[in-house]
Amino acid sequence: MWSLVALIIGSTIGSGIFSLPQNVASAAGPGAMLIGWVLSGVGMLAIAFVFQVLAVRRPHLDAGVYSYVRAGLGDYIGFASGWGYWLGSVIAQVGYATLFFNTIGHYVPVFGPDHPVATAVAVSALTWTIFAVLSRGVKQAAFMNAVTTVAKLVPIGAFIVLVAFLGFSWERFTLDLWSTGGSTGSVFDQVQGIMLFTVWVFIGIEGASVYSKQARSRRDVGRATIIGFLTVLALLVSVSTLSYGVLTQEELAALPDNSMASVLEVVVGPWGAALISLGLCLSVLGAYVSWQMLCAEPVAMMAFDGLLPRRLGAVNIAGAPWAAQLASSVVIQITVVIFFLNETAYISMVQLATVLYLVPYLFSALYLVLLAARGRGFSHPHAGELFDDSGPTVSRGDNRRHLVVGVVALLYACWLFYAADLTYLLFGALAVLPGLVPYVWTRLQASERLFNTFEWAVVALLLAAAGGAVWGLSQGTLSL
Repeated sequence: MWSLVALIIGSTIGSGIFSLPQNVASAAGPGAMLIGWVLSGVGMLAIAFVFQVLAVRRPHLDAGVYSYVRAGLGDYIGFASGWGYWLGSVIAQVGYATLFFNTIGHYVPVFGPDHPVATAVAVSALTWTIFAVLSRGVKQAAFMNAVTTVAKLVPIGAFIVLVAFLGFSWERFTLDLWSTGGSTGSVFDQVQGIMLFTVWVFIGIEGASVYSKQARSRRDVGRATIIGFLTVLALLVSVSTLSYGVLTQEELAALPDNSMASVLEVVVGPWGAALISLGLCLSVLGAYVSWQMLCAEPVAMMAFDGLLPRRLGAVNIAGAPWAAQLASSVVIQITVVIFFLNETAYISMVQLATVLYLVPYLFSALYLVLLAARGRGFSHPHAGELFDDSGPTVSRGDNRRHLVVGVVALLYACWLFYAADLTYLLFGALAVLPGLVPYVWTRLQASERLFNTFEWAVVALLLAAAGGAVWGLSQGTLSL
């Protein structure tokens, strides 16, 4: 169970927490920030509980996020969720590595912003090095992740203690509590503006669910999810709240990406910035390993279930899904080239990756609502073998609680899509669209029905959004 907890913390505490002071301050004042954390805490806790409940109610679904959606809503919806999760992980990888080398560039000029080619080469080398480690098996990678998780928590803990006792000023924190004189708009606008940032730093909370097939006990998956969530929430709220007591909102918003280092530098001097920069490098390295592990799993599972070519599900003698890991590494490499040629900013990578992660969150919550309300999801050809209509007996009281959890998580996911920038929604649809090609090809090869009624509606919406993205690109009105 503790390996699963380490996987959650390792994949969730990545680059986001180190840029959190600047990200949040760019959109909200201290008061709106606290409201945003309450909403995000409740919403993401509900989503964490969705995966915990589904792990118990559907113990035979052992491919995590993807398998829940597929069982409840149909093969294509499951595929789209797995595909979106995979692409989000790929983009997150590039964002992690970019921030990693930008931080190193502060001390080693060859990786500075004036040398993008050197950074791109270094990101590529890191990707293939991690691939070599992962090909040796999950246990070796999990051990590496556990070591980096412990190592990066030390500087984060030091930041919280040092700022709390040496730098935090209540007067500064409350100086402009609601940011009434700023350009960030009303409190509602401020809360809406920080939503995707708060979700980004929670991405990975479902990590234990993704690896549920490799867990010793299904109940360990649920326990690890809750323990990991509460630990991450405490760290995130502490870092963002304490920062407002050191610098004003305007000063925080003007900081570079590694803004946590700048805040600690104000409190204790340059050695504080160096400590946090070291922590960021360890954190991003650990997250890089975790996410390169995680992003291969949906590909391997979809290949195993016949939604992608079966060759992608190949496993080597060490038990590693090397074909899926190889495919993921190749796509990461292509994404590195595209993003660096377009000089895509780290913040844009964050927003796009977050939108793609929201797809499985939304559909997993919808499945739990259907499960609690009617006992099953939507019908499709493989409902029987996916145990859609069977599972452990659930009492009426537990079922009502599960329904409440599902509804809260579903409303929160819908709110996040509403709060997201339309640009990233359109580009997210454009990124998911190419998955139709291998999906339709494998379905035709197996003489299977392409889509059920619900899936046809989703495909139509996807095509419309992707068409809007193409039109915006052609007219020059959309860009990353």
